[in-house]
Amino acid sequence: MTQSHPRISKAVIPAAGLGTRFLPATKATPKEMLPVVDKPAIQYVVEEAVSAGLDDVLMITGRNKRPLEDHFDRNYELESALQKKGDAGRLAKVQESSDLATMHYVRQGDPKGLGHAVLCAAPHVGHEPFAVLLGDDLIDPRDPLLKRMVEVQEQHGGSVIALMEVAPEQIHLYGCAAVDPTEDGDVVKVHDLVEKPAAADAPSNYAIIGRYVLDPAIFDILRKTEPGRGGEIQLTDALQQLSQDEKVGGPVHGVVFKGRRYDTGDRGDYLRAIVRLACEREDLGPDFRTWLRSYVAEEM
Repeated sequence: MTQSHPRISKAVIPAAGLGTRFLPATKATPKEMLPVVDKPAIQYVVEEAVSAGLDDVLMITGRNKRPLEDHFDRNYELESALQKKGDAGRLAKVQESSDLATMHYVRQGDPKGLGHAVLCAAPHVGHEPFAVLLGDDLIDPRDPLLKRMVEVQEQHGGSVIALMEVAPEQIHLYGCAAVDPTEDGDVVKVHDLVEKPAAADAPSNYAIIGRYVLDPAIFDILRKTEPGRGGEIQLTDALQQLSQDEKVGGPVHGVVFKGRRYDTGDRGDYLRAIVRLACEREDLGPDFRTWLRSYVAEEM
């Protein structure tokens, strides 16, 4: 018989990084606020959490991240100006971000890594399972990865991570999972994890991407986790302990993702993400694709 586990309602979004790969643009603007077409990247992430049923969102921020809070707050002056102009379309877009979810914020303080950022969420999350979404990975809303991960966690308990098959020469860029198959074709059982291994040392080509559904037992482990690769507290190291001892916080499963993912953490991939999303927009796509074909033909 399938066991039922507590319903997940909270999402945690670490957003305290400095965004050094996008300097000088991120000198005064948080990287999460960089636009992907006409919405900041962070709004796509919050929308994804809400579409999976998680409308209680905690954002882990740092210095110079105030624009994140402002974006998800009301802007009465702007709304009033748009209302007086009769610009209902833009008014709706402005109000959309402030009506998305119940937003909370806490500062990370010292930049001690992703594991430390997740640990900052402990007082808010309490003893409930919760989701973690990294802002560099945008998942197409037509591919409901997080919703599937929540379903797997509610079925099996424990923690669930998002996995994606990558080329062996790319595995050193990711955390890597050693897995066993299950009865569900898109679900695997994780029994070991390695942070950014060399290709020769990687247990598989299953890379961890930026979506997690975590058992609250992760907090006790993170409190005891020593700094690892890069001198930071690695979430992968804590998950590795969970994967090898189910008595601590239940099993660790992985959902193998084969859908559309947009990586905005790299400048080249950021530009490709904008092009792909713009091409698929009903209001922009037709004209933009025509121009793009012409541009490519001229340049080639």
